[in-house]
Amino acid sequence: MKAILNYLFENRSFTKEESKNILINMARGQYNQSQMAAFITAYCMRSSTVDELEGFRDALLEMCLPVDLETENLIDLCGTGGDGKDTFNISTLASFVVAGAGYPVAKHGNYGVSSGSGSSNVMEYLGYRFTSNQDQLKKNIATAGICFLHAPLFNPAMKIIAPIRKELAVKTFFNMLGPMVNPAKPKNQMVGVFSLELARVYNYLYQKTDKNYTVVHALDGYDEISLTGGFKTFSNAGEQVYQLKDLGFARLDPAQISSGHTVPEAAAVFTNVLNNTATAAQTTVVLCNAAMAIKTSCPEKSFAACFDEANVSFQNKKALNSFKLLLQN
Repeated sequence: MKAILNYLFENRSFTKEESKNILINMARGQYNQSQMAAFITAYCMRSSTVDELEGFRDALLEMCLPVDLETENLIDLCGTGGDGKDTFNISTLASFVVAGAGYPVAKHGNYGVSSGSGSSNVMEYLGYRFTSNQDQLKKNIATAGICFLHAPLFNPAMKIIAPIRKELAVKTFFNMLGPMVNPAKPKNQMVGVFSLELARVYNYLYQKTDKNYTVVHALDGYDEISLTGGFKTFSNAGEQVYQLKDLGFARLDPAQISSGHTVPEAAAVFTNVLNNTATAAQTTVVLCNAAMAIKTSCPEKSFAACFDEANVSFQNKKALNSFKLLLQN
């Protein structure tokens, strides 16, 4: 590790294979905690390269427990986090809207590290019990239209690194990797990222796959469609900038989509949205993200048509029913 750190301190980049081996060796416990913390911290003081992220991604996918849900056209809605905005759990709520609209969802999630409440925090608080049992996950898809894949259950090798991430409590390169290492390997992927630079890297990596994908970055820094300003997407069809006036939405104040600072506060917003007792701002943000996910699965549809589908799922309580069924299974 000493040689790796000196190499990093010289601001030099690693090859794809070097990056892969570094992460595998970290997960196998070949370095001590101080060395790993030093690497994680120093690495995040510069920009990641495409080769490095590809190597890190390949390492995690190689070490994860594979999942075959035997379901066509799965989609995942997952953000990198790390945008420092402390929004409520928008992509998780949008996942239930998408499932309610009839699109099978394999939601990849984890506990929050740099934010107050990650998707796993809220799901656990509201009574969901994490599982890696494939039969149970397939049953979830069949009955609720969605399953929840709690990341630590599918990448046990990361247990060594998890405590370091928790103690650092800041954005690290693991935030960048989360959406790319869904063990179910869904055909469709909507990813929110915290920077335009990372959006371009993601776009390049997804171009090398056979996925339908949409990478979303709000121009004011959110890793999702926030409606606090315009946003940019990268997809199979190319790049596009969306302005709120063109979509017919009013600009929101950041405070309108805040989660609060605790898991109970985030969970309260979560249940209010599903029960249609939340603010119009909170509901509209969720529906916009759900619409973009539907458009990712069905690129031939207009955003307006996808928004209508999401709204029907929401207003007819199909999203709420999907959530209730998942908790019952």
